[in-house]
Amino acid sequence: MTRIFVHGLESSNQGTKARFFRQRYPDMIIPNFEGPLNNRLEKLEKVLSGYSAITLVGSSFGGLMATLFAMDHPSRVARLILLAPALPMLEALPDKRDKVVSIPVWLYHGTADSLLPPETVIPVARSVFTDLRLHQVEDDHMLHSTFRDIPWEELLE
Repeated sequence: MTRIFVHGLESSNQGTKARFFRQRYPDMIIPNFEGPLNNRLEKLEKVLSGYSAITLVGSSFGGLMATLFAMDHPSRVARLILLAPALPMLEALPDKRDKVVSIPVWLYHGTADSLLPPETVIPVARSVFTDLRLHQVEDDHMLHSTFRDIPWEELLE
């Protein structure tokens, strides 16, 4: 199994979540992404070239990237774990708008997320993911209070 963490737009592979995963899952791939979406997706393609049975953990913009990768490579992705994903941005991508993802997806979203309010993300998630496990938690966009309480051992087994 291949595990990868895809950080958000304003973060890096040195952020809090990346450090958490690096410490607990030393084999996890934790690249740094910069630039516009296309550049980031090209890098993700290169990093995951040749891998299968991939578990993608994507945070915010990284959740959008993980979703797009899964849409393009459904047979190579085992599961998605999305943390406050930027799914409303799918609307700006006409070639992806009607695609669905049938692999298992765990989505954690803060009820007090002001950057990506749940009411903008959850309807998109329900229309895109056919095997969705939605967890709304009392938290903000960064999931500051609940991130460490997510059952990572189960999800990343």
